[in-house]
Amino acid sequence: MQLNGSEIVIACLKEQGVDTVFGYPGGAILNIYDELYKHKDEIRHVLTSHEQGASHAADGYARATGKVGVCMATSGPGATNLVTGIATAYMDSVPLVAITANVATNLLGKDSFQEVDIAGIVTPITKYSFIVKDVKDIAPVIRRAFSIAQSGRPGPVLVDITKDATANMAEYEPMEPAPITHRTDTIIEEDLNKAVKLINKSERPYIFVGGGAVISNAYKEVRAFAEKVHAPVADSLMGKGAFDGTHPLYTGMLGMHGTKTSNLGVTECDLLIVLGARFSDRVIGNAKKFARNAKIIHIDIDPAEINKNIRADIRLIGDLKDVLQRLLPLLENHSHETWLAHISKLQKTYPLKYNPEGLTGPYVVEQIYKAAGEDAIIVTEVGQHQMWAAQFFKYRMPRTLLSSGGLGTMGYGLGASMGAKTAFPDKPVFNIAGDGCFRMNMNEIATAVRENIPVIEVIINNHVLGMVRQWQTLYYGKRYSHTVLQDSVDFVKFAEAMGAVGIRVTKQEEVLPAIEKAMALNRPVVIDCIIDSDDKVFPMVSPGAPIEEAFDGDDLKKR
Repeated sequence: MQLNGSEIVIACLKEQGVDTVFGYPGGAILNIYDELYKHKDEIRHVLTSHEQGASHAADGYARATGKVGVCMATSGPGATNLVTGIATAYMDSVPLVAITANVATNLLGKDSFQEVDIAGIVTPITKYSFIVKDVKDIAPVIRRAFSIAQSGRPGPVLVDITKDATANMAEYEPMEPAPITHRTDTIIEEDLNKAVKLINKSERPYIFVGGGAVISNAYKEVRAFAEKVHAPVADSLMGKGAFDGTHPLYTGMLGMHGTKTSNLGVTECDLLIVLGARFSDRVIGNAKKFARNAKIIHIDIDPAEINKNIRADIRLIGDLKDVLQRLLPLLENHSHETWLAHISKLQKTYPLKYNPEGLTGPYVVEQIYKAAGEDAIIVTEVGQHQMWAAQFFKYRMPRTLLSSGGLGTMGYGLGASMGAKTAFPDKPVFNIAGDGCFRMNMNEIATAVRENIPVIEVIINNHVLGMVRQWQTLYYGKRYSHTVLQDSVDFVKFAEAMGAVGIRVTKQEEVLPAIEKAMALNRPVVIDCIIDSDDKVFPMVSPGAPIEEAFDGDDLKKR
């Protein structure tokens, strides 16, 4: 059948099962938006307040569902406003397709109004970027974009289409999406057997779970593996929920703000089994001293991550779920009671704790868990509140913590929470933010109200850029250079001005009622929680130090 380019774009989205698109229209993409209007009963479009909000919303939708998130923007500044969200998705391996429209083909390269080479700009932060100038190429390119976004290690793909291509006619034939299959020829039997031998010999094994475990939907396999090896389990920020945070083998996060138990345990172990993690600098600390007593088995889908930061003794390349399904039948049931007793003693000696008096970030996070429980989806911005959310909320299932780990994008959370809530309207969705992060994209509260997306925004408001201030306190002689936000901004009044509900909390006893009220209202709510400017995230590892040198407030007092 003959369709114009815009009709082909929408037909291809429907082919791929897309039910929601986040975006912002403009001149170059008008043809696509006109066609989208005709299909509004099949594809919901969420009009964000800024294109960056659209890219973060598509990201949040993708992380919460495991499906491809889709965002749209026009040429020039519309397209460049997507860049931060695309980079965020790239760093955290999130499947995303960004569709932009450019000026007409005959205007390319002439510094035309709102012309920019967006395909070139995003090349380093996408798995692939396309520019489509011929209407005949639209369908195959969009299909390929969705396949690339989901295949292997997922990530973002950009499709830029010239305006004339969206208007011209071409033959279109519907096509079922090709199934996404995993490569299994990289899983070598000899390597599996070597891994089994190392595991059988180990007396002090430790398991480290990363974001790849979430992406591969390996939740059941990870649990079965941990119980069969009978080893303690630590996770990264991105791996939260891939292993039940209430399980007896769980010891908490690893790294700069990980638990002392996990950091000391990994340092003392004789075998570290890494499941879908990339050894981020925030996890390993001093690379030369990381897990220096251990042999390392590294399982990852991306061969580029093997030996990049930490050298592995055994390397298993493949989708984690596939690898564990091959590995589990080869393993016998182990018992490491002496080792686990030692780890349990560390947990009792070094529990996560915070000041029980007054209103604090950890207290707020614990009250959210008490009110919403494991069914909630927690989204965060970046900073102290992010670490408190990782430390004090018990994530029992994958895809329940959405956070910018690799890029550390302030302003990520509000858009991402809207994406998650759009995907799961019946689940409570909280965005935990600092006041500095909230300012970055707080205009998206207007989107949540207009689009009837009842997210709950919880601001841990210390009137400073908390994590930067913490570093200034510890390492910069308390020189608070441009990190103080003491001004007249009233977030409750702002929320009300945007059409949302605003609630201010200053005492512990006000927190739970505010959360319960917000959940009952089924409207966008902003809860402004006022905490002390000098509250800190502990434990902490100093930059460049080995992770076993994690310290807390009590250690600082002793110094």
